[in-house]
Amino acid sequence: MPPLSKDTIVAVIGAGAMGAGIAQVAASYGHQVKLFDKAEGAASRAIDSIGAGLGKLVSRGKLDHSEAEAILSRLQPIEELSQLADAGLVVEAIIENLDIKRSLFAELEQLCAADTLLTSNTSSLSITSIAAGMQHPERFAGLHFFNPAPIMKLVEVISGLDTDRHVAETLYASASAWGKKPVHARSTPGFIVNRLARPFYAEGLRLLEEGAADTATIDALLRDAGGFRMGPFELMDLIGHDVNYAVTCSVFDAYYGDQRFLPSLTQKALVDGGRLGRKSGRGFYDYRTDAVQPQPQSLSSAGSTLVELPTLIVEGDLGVAEPLLTRLQQTGIHVVRRQGLANQQGRLLLGDAVLALTDGRMASERAVAEATANLVLFDLALDYQQASRLAVAIADQADRRVLQPVTELFALAGIQLSLLDDAPGLAVMRTVAMLANEAADAVMQQVCSAADADIAMQFGVNYPRGPLAWAEAVGTQRIHQVLTHMQQAYGEDRYRPSRQLKRMAVTGGHFHVNAA
Repeated sequence: MPPLSKDTIVAVIGAGAMGAGIAQVAASYGHQVKLFDKAEGAASRAIDSIGAGLGKLVSRGKLDHSEAEAILSRLQPIEELSQLADAGLVVEAIIENLDIKRSLFAELEQLCAADTLLTSNTSSLSITSIAAGMQHPERFAGLHFFNPAPIMKLVEVISGLDTDRHVAETLYASASAWGKKPVHARSTPGFIVNRLARPFYAEGLRLLEEGAADTATIDALLRDAGGFRMGPFELMDLIGHDVNYAVTCSVFDAYYGDQRFLPSLTQKALVDGGRLGRKSGRGFYDYRTDAVQPQPQSLSSAGSTLVELPTLIVEGDLGVAEPLLTRLQQTGIHVVRRQGLANQQGRLLLGDAVLALTDGRMASERAVAEATANLVLFDLALDYQQASRLAVAIADQADRRVLQPVTELFALAGIQLSLLDDAPGLAVMRTVAMLANEAADAVMQQVCSAADADIAMQFGVNYPRGPLAWAEAVGTQRIHQVLTHMQQAYGEDRYRPSRQLKRMAVTGGHFHVNAA
């Protein structure tokens, strides 16, 4: 389907941050845009604010002055809803209240032409439910932008039960023409991003609540090893705990209490205490003037005991962790490779220490199963050649003195180690496994395609890699194994592997994701 022509008038209802941003995007493409807000003068003030923002871009040399003037000339403040009758596309961006939205669209149906596309920017309400009272729900869809709309690339095009396929395809083509990265989604709780992102916060919160590590350490691991721009706690502080907690509760309730979306009592306490994050001055971190910020915990390599570079014995194939071996070799250590035992995963032997990539079991449990007392597990990294920090865990029965040469070896390669309490799956691996699991379930339930799941998470929340592409890079069999072991460790349905993921692991199939 072709996009809407530039001659199509776009109406945006709601002149808040989202509405104003959407209006700017449409006007930048070339549409005449009518911006309406029931609050007197709100639309005009929003356009003035857009103008100020465009002026800053001009001053930085990022936008031509004439183009800024052209964009502003296409924005028109509207004082009466009736003035939107000639719009070919209406985007609603008002309060998240079902009854108010239904009432608005009932009025718009009477006001606008029969071929006008009606859309909502809702992030939490069912598109099917909003459309339930409409005479022609087939022309209604979700058009969910992310804040700030002029900058964020992702747009979720959400089809309700009655949305006509051609309507969704026209909106998809139009969002693409506007310079966005659109994805198709079926109207289910959380759509794509708000559903698939839940494990990123949930697994960090669980690690904190179990005493595996503190907030600064967990955040540092997700950044420095996982490649995420922010860790879960600093991101929740930025979003606002009232907002983040409310979304989690909404998704949890909508999925009838599915334990995968269980809200955190720790986060609830912050909300109850008014510690909402950056906007209130305190959250997991203290943003007040002169507050001392906590630092991540690291094992110390001071007072090195290495007299000479050690020999590292490699047994078997390290799989996704092979680049780590290459990096360690670059320190000048001597490496000896030998065949591992049948059905044994690759591991590194350094003196009395045995190092292995986490498979979702606790180090203490795995040490017993493999008859290896001095077992040290290390975490997944997005790029072992670039990671500056890794999580490790040691079996309870191990001689903790084996940590020192391990720490010194990794320090030679420029990698700091953070010791976690013996937590199943450590930090990055368990987070990636749960993100991939949720994405696989969404694909299986036909919420979206595998490619759109990955695009949504990369362009909606800036993940360094799509969760399904990441699962394939690690190996779907390994991800399935991690989840199975975590489910056994916790005895909870929360970690149940998706049937779709299991199929990929058993058959060696692929999700058919595209590099974004």
